[in-house]
This record gives sequence, structure tokens and C-alpha cells, in this order.
Amino acid sequence: MSATSDNQGSSTRPYLLRALHDWCTDNGFTPYLAVYVDASVQVPMEYVKNHEIVLNVGFEATSGLKLGNEFIEFKARFGGVPRDIVVPVDHVVAIYARENGQGMAFPAPAEAASPAAAAAAEPARAPTPLRSGLRLASESGEPPAPADHAPPPDDSPEPGGSGGRPSLKRIK
Repeated sequence: MSATSDNQGSSTRPYLLRALHDWCTDNGFTPYLAVYVDASVQVPMEYVKNHEIVLNVGFEATSGLKLGNEFIEFKARFGGVPRDIVVPVDHVVAIYARENGQGMAFPAPAEAASPAAAAAAEPARAPTPLRSGLRLASESGEPPAPADHAPPPDDSPEPGGSGGRPSLKRIK
């Protein structure tokens, strides 16, 4: 039985991704994708940490961006080298605006919870245990720097102040 014949319809995720990408673009924000990485994701593996990569999917950072129903595809430069990027839509765990952290989080793909899938994603290295839930901010509270840009300048008002970069919060 297909997904459309059992009254569930197709996944809303690609439609929400396109809508939030449009919202970011229309408001002058930079859309970032947080992606769970395994063998089905085509990204530069040297930029993947803990099975995750953060990608700038703004029009200025990409070429030939296609936000399809099954895959997100584009070309981007990593360290000055052009690369083809292919991300299954179900591997996107969040889309958010870099400038204010507003966006939406999604559940990780089902195979992300499987230790065997984690081991298959990084056969050259020992697998690291997956953390429960989404983790978009690093241990220091800073969101991970995107792979295709140098870190932005520090915008915090004063050392020790409450400034700094925003992080995406999951609301239930």
C-alpha cells in the first residue's frame, strides 16, 4: 500500500523545508541545514562530526540548488574546492536562520538509532555513540560552524555578556 493511499499523504518535510528556505531568503537570513550523515548522504566527509554536518543552503553559497521531494541537491565550495552535494530529505534534522536560530527541527532518520547504521556510516573510524534527541549546539552552546564558510565575526556585545550566536531550540 502506498503512502498516498492510506490517508497519510506524502511527507510534509520537503514542503516545510522549501517554505522555511523561502522565509529565510525573503527576510534576508541565511538558511542552514543540519543533516544526519550516513552512507546515503553525499557530502565531504572531512567536515562531518558526530554524524552531522551543517550546510549553508543560501543562494550565494550554492549553485544549482534543487529542494526536491526526495533529495536536496546542489554544488558548493568546501575549502575552495567545488563539490556535488546530495542529501536525502529524510536526513535533514533541522533548517534554521543563521542570524537568529529560528527554524524547525525534524526527527532523525529511523536508521540513525541503529548502532549498525552508525558503524556503516564511518567504517574507517570507530563509531561514536549517538546522542538522544537533536543536538544543534556544541558543548559550549555555540552552533556548529557551517562547513562552507569561515566562522562569522564575533557579534557579542561584551565578554561575559549574554550575546553570542543564537541556537535552535526544540519545542514540543
